[in-house]
Amino acid sequence: MPRRAVLTARQRAALFALPTDEAVFIQHYVLSDVDLAHIRRRRRAPNRLGFALQLCALRYPGRLLQPGELIPSGMLAFIGAQLGIAADAMLTYAARAETRYEHSAALQTLYGYRPFSGAARRDFAVWLQGAAIDARSNDGLAETALIELRRRQIIVPAATTLERACADALVAADRQIVQMIAARIPPALRVRLKSLLTDRASDSLTRLVWLRQMEPGGTARVANGLLDRLDWIEAIDAPTEILDGIPVHRITRLRRQGERSFADGLRDAPEERRLAILAVCIIEWRAALSDAIVETHDRIVGRLYRSAERAAAERTADEQGAATEALKAFAAVGSELIAAKDARTSLESAIVQTGGWSAFEALVTRTAGLVETISADPLDFIGGGYAVFRRYTQRMLTRLAVQGGPAAAPLLEALSLLKALNDQKNTRLPANAPIAFARPKWRRRLHPSAHPDRKIWEIAVLFALRDALRSGDVWLKHARRYRDIARDLIPAETARTVMRLTTPMTPDRWIENRRAALSDALQIAAAAGASESSFAPDRLESATPAEAHDLVLSMYGDIAPIPITALLQQADADIGFAEAFTDLRTGAPCRDRIGLLTVLLADGVNLGLKKMAAATQGQSFWTLMRIARWHVQDDAYARALALVADAQAALPMVRVWGDGGTASSDGQFFPTGGVGEALNLVNAKYGTEPGLKAYSHVSDQFTPFAAQTIPATVHEAPYILDGLLMTDAGTRVREHYADTGGFTDHVFALSALLGYSFAPRIRDLASKRLYLFDFAACSAALRPMVAGRIKTDLIARNWPDILRLAASTLAGAIAPSEILRKLAAYPRQSELAVALREVGRVERTIFMLRWIIDADLRRRAQGGLNKGEAHHALKRAISFNGTIGNFVYGRACH
Repeated sequence: MPRRAVLTARQRAALFALPTDEAVFIQHYVLSDVDLAHIRRRRRAPNRLGFALQLCALRYPGRLLQPGELIPSGMLAFIGAQLGIAADAMLTYAARAETRYEHSAALQTLYGYRPFSGAARRDFAVWLQGAAIDARSNDGLAETALIELRRRQIIVPAATTLERACADALVAADRQIVQMIAARIPPALRVRLKSLLTDRASDSLTRLVWLRQMEPGGTARVANGLLDRLDWIEAIDAPTEILDGIPVHRITRLRRQGERSFADGLRDAPEERRLAILAVCIIEWRAALSDAIVETHDRIVGRLYRSAERAAAERTADEQGAATEALKAFAAVGSELIAAKDARTSLESAIVQTGGWSAFEALVTRTAGLVETISADPLDFIGGGYAVFRRYTQRMLTRLAVQGGPAAAPLLEALSLLKALNDQKNTRLPANAPIAFARPKWRRRLHPSAHPDRKIWEIAVLFALRDALRSGDVWLKHARRYRDIARDLIPAETARTVMRLTTPMTPDRWIENRRAALSDALQIAAAAGASESSFAPDRLESATPAEAHDLVLSMYGDIAPIPITALLQQADADIGFAEAFTDLRTGAPCRDRIGLLTVLLADGVNLGLKKMAAATQGQSFWTLMRIARWHVQDDAYARALALVADAQAALPMVRVWGDGGTASSDGQFFPTGGVGEALNLVNAKYGTEPGLKAYSHVSDQFTPFAAQTIPATVHEAPYILDGLLMTDAGTRVREHYADTGGFTDHVFALSALLGYSFAPRIRDLASKRLYLFDFAACSAALRPMVAGRIKTDLIARNWPDILRLAASTLAGAIAPSEILRKLAAYPRQSELAVALREVGRVERTIFMLRWIIDADLRRRAQGGLNKGEAHHALKRAISFNGTIGNFVYGRACH
């Protein structure tokens, strides 16, 4: 049986090669007085240098020097300088072969190093088994193993030996996880799980494949289809305790295997693995289906409200002519009354001349009706969607275990009553039905003085449920996106220990600091003569010479054309980004590099695997499909993008563009084809065609270091911090730019708490208001811009939770976009959301004052956004097709 591949040649060299970086020399190769004393006992200069080199190699990377091995010149110079010995002395080292082995033995005796054998090897194998369970990648395990060997002062063995040990540990860990899960599955559940591979949902679908079809939609039919699947999963009754103690990434890997396997493939797998995969899928799919059902309900609510808006608008349009006639009639009556007043004649005679009192009374009655019609609220037409709700909501409320905190108690009470009425098949609503859950515009229609209408009351409950799930006021017991966010926030005590969280731990210190910063900004703005008109600054003129454009075109003309396939191969040879696309089952890199690059190119140009297979030689559709299925995942794209970003940052040329300390982000719309109205994927800004957005982060070095695919209908602002926190390149950013779509007070707040200077280009800046701690600090010229006072008591009261939120996002416990979406969804009931908004108002006010007086800041922001636009232009140029079918533009086009 061939040896299982764990590392590529590039990864092997990176782990075992002698270092060339001065930072590593300083960390590991600075010799102590004790070291120098041992070294100086060697009589000849070559022996002293060789002895020191062997000592340093044992410390890092932790292995013995090999006979004839080439020592990096930087390493020789760094160690030789400490000894006062020239590097060329190494040429005569170990002229006698025994010298090298004598020095190695002496070092082991003096410093306690042990060979990788006997008890040391057995003890390390036990440790490696546990580390393999927690390992997220093969090369990550090998790197961790090297660190542990150095810590234990065990001499690192040959690369093949360590690689075999890691491979054995990974296989054993995988089996251990599978056995652990399978052992927890009772006999009856085993039978139900196995039936998923034989039972058929239709002539062409097994029950397994049918269950994993869980795309959300916008109709009751889709909602019932998802509920049918959830019913099946609930009937299988797989307890979540089966996965207790299993690392999340192991669960994710097994779930993905189940989602990419067909029934035949799983039937051929060993029984324990088959059962473990099925159990993981059923437990995980229950949460995914719950999310999909809520998302579908959200879309149905949105469609119903838009339909009511259209009905209200049509009714207004229908009465436009009558309203015009009524206004003309009123104008005529008014003119006669004014003329009678001026002539000091009887007002009654004026009424008589315009048709008499009866005609006037009819005009008033008709106008009053028109006023009511024209001012109609969409909620007046909302009852038309009741039939849609009745087709699925009874099942939805029965299946989804909705929970909530104290703020959601009125809604939970209303949901409980609604479920009881549904169970009793009671169409009449009690007179004391709760209405405290509803917003004011709903309460006017549910006033308790009149008997509440069951239809409108039930619709109001379902609308409120949608809003509460969005905001996190209520959550589901089994869900991922709609779970209880508080579970993911780290404790307040832990928040204080997060190293990168530089925000003051006490609210008083933060308030004092920001009060001083805001006061300074106000003084500078006043000294510069800033006024309300200053918030519409003049357009910046380009600082780039006109000749630069011609120079760029000339340089492009000097570059020889290169096929994109050759470019991909050369980039991979230099960077090794293809190594990020590891096998979902084994974690090994793809052996068919050409096939993998072909799949990535098909994604990047959106050509599709069938067309790409037809356009290539030697790559069949099924080969490309297999590679795409088992090697190309979202996280693999993210890892590959990180490798490309790091490689680009190391190029000398990029230093001309920037140091990586600034970045910009923006969304780019791509049409998806199909019917978008049913899926709620239409954004009016881009017309009526449905689509998705690729939200990209680009550094000042033109490096696209992060990318996400987001719905076209969502606000971009929550995703800014995701991109900054998910990569090393993002954490190096000091100042970040965004367009108007990336601006909210919550983003200002969280960016500042995490140490980022957020500088969005706000299109309607003059319409934004300032918020101050002290009105007296503001000049008279700026007072018209002031909207209110900062609520310091609210900030102080919620400061511990604000710190928890910031620390949790920084620690990776929760994605910033997830918490920001919830905080923005329904802030009326969330004091934390309002407090964070106050923090954001402080930061936004300081930023606005800086923006109007600092032309360099505006120029930097414009330049950063222009780099992002250049990146968008590249993606548009690469695309062959007019629509996308997946997430390719957010990743592959990079």
